Amino acid sequence: MAKNILLMIADDLGRMAGCYGTTGIETPHIDALAGEGTRFDMAFTSTASCSASRSVIYTGLHAHENGQYGLHHDHHHFMTFDHVETAPALLGRLGCLTGIIGKVHVGPPAVYPWHIRAESGTRDIRWVAEQTGSFLKEATARRQPFFLTIGFIDPHRDMTRGGFGNHEFDDDRDERRFRESEVAVPHFLTDLPEVRQELVEYYRSVHRLDRGVGLVLAELEKAGLAGDTLVVFLSDNGAPFLNSKTTLYDAGIHLPLIIRGPGARKGIANPNLVSFTDLLPTFLDWQGAEPDISVRQGRSLLPIMEQETLLDDWRIVFGSHTFHEITNYYPARFLRTPRFKYHRNVAWQLDFPFSGDLYGSLSWEGMRNRQPAQIGARPLQDYIRRRPEELFDLIEDPREVRNLSDDPAHRETLLTLRGKMEAWQKQTGDPWLYRDGVSLRAVRHHLDAGLAIPDRFDFEPDEPGSG
Repeated sequence: MAKNILLMIADDLGRMAGCYGTTGIETPHIDALAGEGTRFDMAFTSTASCSASRSVIYTGLHAHENGQYGLHHDHHHFMTFDHVETAPALLGRLGCLTGIIGKVHVGPPAVYPWHIRAESGTRDIRWVAEQTGSFLKEATARRQPFFLTIGFIDPHRDMTRGGFGNHEFDDDRDERRFRESEVAVPHFLTDLPEVRQELVEYYRSVHRLDRGVGLVLAELEKAGLAGDTLVVFLSDNGAPFLNSKTTLYDAGIHLPLIIRGPGARKGIANPNLVSFTDLLPTFLDWQGAEPDISVRQGRSLLPIMEQETLLDDWRIVFGSHTFHEITNYYPARFLRTPRFKYHRNVAWQLDFPFSGDLYGSLSWEGMRNRQPAQIGARPLQDYIRRRPEELFDLIEDPREVRNLSDDPAHRETLLTLRGKMEAWQKQTGDPWLYRDGVSLRAVRHHLDAGLAIPDRFDFEPDEPGSG
């Protein structure tokens, strides 16, 4: 049996799908796929930023390890390090025909050497399906297993203030229109007319994405390859609204992950905490290759695909964000367990930055002019100006609005999670592990020579001594 991989990446979907609890949005094809395989309910990307998240998927490394610190396109120009091995390179060497259709958003091309690269910014899902059919015919003719990625553009924002590319398809009879009364305002947003206005357009874009998923899966069936293919569906980051995309709050990083494998049990709801760093090891395992654990900390998900209980060694994930746009510098790291969430905001003295698309949105305009100004249940002040550390009890506070980092009752938990975070930063060679306002990695060659660094995050100009 040939072993193929079909990876479908939604752009800015978050968990906004029926199978993940969003009502009224209509995602029947995504929901059906979840019913045919495993729906991971606790899957996390490392960072809620498009290029960086995709690089994590393709490399099995966090962005501070692989060099894709932020967006790849235009003047941002962040790129994956030349020496990093990626999914198209590794799977190509294993004999797979590799291809990508639609959004690519990582680079440089030499590091991501897909054999067939049909890059496009189109939202035309019929074109995507046609390209998929052509690729599958090519793989069949060559008698090669394949690794094919579909990079959907939906439901990313377009260049207007509140649009999602829907105007291009006003003559399409299959387009689903929604009313403002039908949308469910998620907990991370404020229920305002401007928010509902944007959600109506967003729902329509999500519905088009779902139709695209259905068309791609139909091409797989038509080619007679569904029974030999590991199908993976996910989103690169959270929905394109404040409090979600570009943040490390759960709305930005807690994402859909659906995997359907040939012969596997159907309708599994898997509660284990898994990371997008686990995806490349999964692909390699599917192809019969041993993941290099000396390079990547991620693990194959195949052994736990049918688990419906939380396992002891799948109870923690980590994440790393540094940039979105090049002007959006805000290095932060997170650690997530079933109950607690720990954030380390390295440059906490900076205001949290707005990406251009979110700053220009109608929803932000509505929220900033509301009195009091807040985003969902989060006061605007807490969104913009953050503490060096944030600690949330997700059982008592699932919206992540009560920071417990200064609460004496949670001091032991804070210290424990801080220790786990710093151990992970050391293991991954994180340049943003700071002491006294300096990167420990940058001065490591001085430490053995006796350099004394105060045990504090930030430099204190009022108390500059190192003793």
